[in-house]
Amino acid sequence: MASLFSRERTFGHSRRDSHSSSTPTTTITMPSTAAAASSASSRFSTAAATTTTLSLSSLPSPFGDLTSTLSSSDLRETAFEVFVAACRTSTGKPLAYISNNNTSSPTSTAAVNGHVNNHHASSSPISNSSSPSLQRSLTSTAASKMKKALGLRSSSSLKKGEGSPGSGSGSGSGSGGKGKKPVTIGELMRVQMRVSESVDSRIRRALLRVSAGQVGRRIESMVLPLELLQQFKSSDFTGPHEYDAWQKRNLRLLEAGLLLHPQIPLDNKSNAAAQRLRQIIQGALDRPIETGRNNEPLQVLRSAVMALAGRSSDGILDSCHWADGFPLNLRLYEVLLEACFDINDETSIIEEVDEVMELIKKTWGILGLNQMLHNLCFTWVLFNRYVATGQVATDLLYAADNQLAEVAKDAKTTKDPSYAKILSSTLTAMLGWAEKRLLAYHDTFDSGNIDSMQSIVSLGLSSAKILVEDISNEYRRRRKNEVDVVRSRIDTYIRSSLRTAFAQRMEKADSSRRALRNQPNPLPVLAILAKDVGELASNEKEVFSPILKSWHPFAAGVAVATLHTCYGNELKQFISGITELTPDAVQVLRAADKLEKDLVQIAVEDSVDSDDGGKAIIREMAPYEAEGAIAKMVKDWIKARIDRLKEWVDRNLQQEVWNPQANQEGYAPSAVEVLRIIDETLDAFFQLPIPMHPALLPDLMMGLDRCLQYYATKAKSGCGSRNMYLPTMPALTRCTMVAKFQGVFKKKEKPVHTQKRNSQVATMNGDDLFGIPQLCVRINTLQRLGGDLEIVEKRIITLLRNSESAHVEDFSNGLVKKFELTPAACVEGIQHICEAVAYRIVFRDLGHVLWDGLYAGEPASSRIEPFLQELEQKLTVIADTIHERVRTRIVADIMRASFDGFLLVLLAGGPTRAFSKQDSQIIEDDFKSLKDLFWANGDGLPTDVINKFSTTVRDVLPLFRTDTETLIERFRRLTLEAYGSSAKSRLPLPPTSGQWNPTEPNTLLRVLCHRNDEAASRFLKKTYNLPKKL
Repeated sequence: MASLFSRERTFGHSRRDSHSSSTPTTTITMPSTAAAASSASSRFSTAAATTTTLSLSSLPSPFGDLTSTLSSSDLRETAFEVFVAACRTSTGKPLAYISNNNTSSPTSTAAVNGHVNNHHASSSPISNSSSPSLQRSLTSTAASKMKKALGLRSSSSLKKGEGSPGSGSGSGSGSGGKGKKPVTIGELMRVQMRVSESVDSRIRRALLRVSAGQVGRRIESMVLPLELLQQFKSSDFTGPHEYDAWQKRNLRLLEAGLLLHPQIPLDNKSNAAAQRLRQIIQGALDRPIETGRNNEPLQVLRSAVMALAGRSSDGILDSCHWADGFPLNLRLYEVLLEACFDINDETSIIEEVDEVMELIKKTWGILGLNQMLHNLCFTWVLFNRYVATGQVATDLLYAADNQLAEVAKDAKTTKDPSYAKILSSTLTAMLGWAEKRLLAYHDTFDSGNIDSMQSIVSLGLSSAKILVEDISNEYRRRRKNEVDVVRSRIDTYIRSSLRTAFAQRMEKADSSRRALRNQPNPLPVLAILAKDVGELASNEKEVFSPILKSWHPFAAGVAVATLHTCYGNELKQFISGITELTPDAVQVLRAADKLEKDLVQIAVEDSVDSDDGGKAIIREMAPYEAEGAIAKMVKDWIKARIDRLKEWVDRNLQQEVWNPQANQEGYAPSAVEVLRIIDETLDAFFQLPIPMHPALLPDLMMGLDRCLQYYATKAKSGCGSRNMYLPTMPALTRCTMVAKFQGVFKKKEKPVHTQKRNSQVATMNGDDLFGIPQLCVRINTLQRLGGDLEIVEKRIITLLRNSESAHVEDFSNGLVKKFELTPAACVEGIQHICEAVAYRIVFRDLGHVLWDGLYAGEPASSRIEPFLQELEQKLTVIADTIHERVRTRIVADIMRASFDGFLLVLLAGGPTRAFSKQDSQIIEDDFKSLKDLFWANGDGLPTDVINKFSTTVRDVLPLFRTDTETLIERFRRLTLEAYGSSAKSRLPLPPTSGQWNPTEPNTLLRVLCHRNDEAASRFLKKTYNLPKKL
């Protein structure tokens, strides 16, 4: 082992040191371009070389994830240990590689040996005897057989006659510096795997000790991490941090190999041993054990490890299973295979790959691998390196595709489920990457990289074929001649990519049209698109189809059929968008006709050798006929009319002043005009010389219906809403006599807020358009619009009967001749505006006498009469303006708003309102007066309507004549019922729901807040600490 590796050389920083094993993107430190261009021996003497950082965007490993506690550096060091251990001799003699190209003389050989002995005399003396398998020299000048078979190029380091990485020419240690340095395969792997010399030296010492103590024992019968733990103590490391990291790595490897990813699954018999090992490892990770001695902790660890590692599925107990479980073994092997790439040229495999690979394969016994798994893993490594290095080294892709052919052979010879699982995940990853590019190959490939397309297609198809034919159970259940995996995949790639390319050409045509819109008679978009699609088809035929035809005999035919369909879809939309045969329409149709002829010609030429003469492809290309064009034009005519009507509605509603004096009926002139335009549109529609009035009438009706709905919606917009006018309820306060009289003096502060609110509404709405008379006109207009719809519907039936194209069955379905959206929009608009008018009058226009004045201070001196007087004046104005059919509706809404305002004053009027029990009679009398106003001695609202809206007030008023103690007791009881036992220690403050009710705790609380006596004040102070004023 002593001369397996040469000593005195530095190595590049690992590209895996700072990343976990599953991280797809790694950063490595590489020699700079200048250093890479130097002689190959620079890999072994890079101390003075400058470095640059290279980022490799690798794909996630398909072999599976390992525990996150094992880093990339851990895997690399372990893989190197496995490699060295697998290559050691059973005699413990050193392994040296001396290049045959070096003309060895006694002088030069002595100089070399002397140099190594001086550096490692204490631990690894050089011996001239080594393993027979390692006696071959590094034949750097001869081309690698493996690289030649895979189609790989030579490393860039060999350009311009430079030396091989394995036979570097540096300053020798011999006389005059002319002697060749010996280059060993071990030293080459050390540098390739970026392992430090100190780590390398420590591994060799340990393996020599193991060999000395267990002569003749096969490495496969040992658990390497366990043996290393047995050999080293803390003094063998540069510091405690390195020793601690080394020990934890080996313990975690034991955990990964024996517990997390064992080769033989843990069963009931092994559960006890596994639990014991898990405890030992966990304890050692928390508190490091003393290694390097045959002490009790290591004996216990060895016992637990060997109990699990010695298990065998076939009863043969000559091997230890610690690194042969999936995916640990594959991840370690992947690291070893990646060492075959030149560190000075990440896209090239070293020239010594044949010798290196032969030694790497010696790890199969430890890792539990075979030729099939090697083929699969090597395929992935080649493919992944191609991806990670920017997809520029096409020889790597070609090599991966060639190696995949071996995988395909293997897949047919085995049904091993473990292998099938790994095969499936690997091929799925490769297929996913390939298809991401092939499904849009027009974006992926151009003249610069078209050479790689053949290999990517081949790789993707090979992966898909193996997945479907050798793994898929569904495929096995069906007859194989029913599934042509290759042809169906190519068909999918062609159609997907051309659809994407077509969409891009469509965007390009739109851009061209916009760029030329200021020029006279610019080409229509679809005429431009037809030209672009023709060029796309020609390019497909010349560039891509020859490649794809290797797998699909009618590749060009499928391509043009796809383009034909895509353009046909756009053409149909175009025809549906024109109302008459304009010059633009003629240009488009002629361009479409020429395009169709060109596409059909390509399809026919491509299918000339097919059995059916290309009929199947031609049948797929539905002709660009103008059938249905008339209907499409009429629909566009309808759309244009509807759009103009909508524009007219917008324009006239912006100019509408909603003047009550515009006509006797009190509705807006714009409503009359919109109905007139609808009549004209219906007349024009039935005068069109078409044979399909009944079929297209629903389209026209729907458009007119939406316009009228839009009118109704715009008419109600901006009119405000109930919530806009409702005042904000002040915070709860408790009331005393002092607070009551203070409220008298604070009363004048309220109008400031009211004025501010009114100013906001006026600014937002504009009083000229949204005054009470104008709002009444809006209500009248919606009433008129909804009523005239029935007249329009009857007229439509008359026009339809007079139409020559009408049939008896056209009258059986009355829905097509009715407006469905507008009636509901009118009703909803009337309801909305009536409610807005009602709450505006009560809370904005009359807020100074209701919200700011009613019962403010002394109830007896601030009663409801001022509010009733002004409200009566408002009702008179409304009665004179509003249509009689909606008069009852709006007056009822005003009554409801008045009742709401009355209750808000009583329950949320703030500290200016204070009521004694005796004041309840005043309140009840005032409410009766309010109801009488709307009853109007029988000339107003019906009694049942008044009673319906006054229910809440009538239910709440008795609370004001209830004594305070009863109110408090009732409040306690209802609160406890609502909140349960959690309210016993402290009564929670019930939230304000706004739904006043004598059995609702918040309503009772508000009555108490406005109760003018000491008992109520004390209760509120003690229970909720309410203030006396805001």
